[in-house]
Amino acid sequence: MDIKTATALRRLRLVSAPEAVSFLILLVCSVLKRTTDFNAVPVMGAIHGVLFILYVIFWADAWNRTKWPLKTGLLYFVLSVLPTGGFFAERKLKRAAEDELIAARARKEGVVNA
Repeated sequence: MDIKTATALRRLRLVSAPEAVSFLILLVCSVLKRTTDFNAVPVMGAIHGVLFILYVIFWADAWNRTKWPLKTGLLYFVLSVLPTGGFFAERKLKRAAEDELIAARARKEGVVNA
């Protein structure tokens, strides 16, 4: 994996959890808006909107660089629109990065010929 691909995946991973948190907070704010006088929806909506746009941009860049199959690319997109999907995306991306690091070290040491 080259450095640009690794960077694209890292950016996607780093924005996944904050995007998921902002989505959950936005849902809570929406409920509070309907049940109380508290209205933080405009602020949280803007924050979540920016994070979601960043997620989609980073997702498209990662998909382009990694050449994921259609199924994998769509999985990461669907995870972005689910309230807790960003947490699953972050975990899956982290696991993949760790596996790639282990494989690279093994190739470097000559343990495997992959």
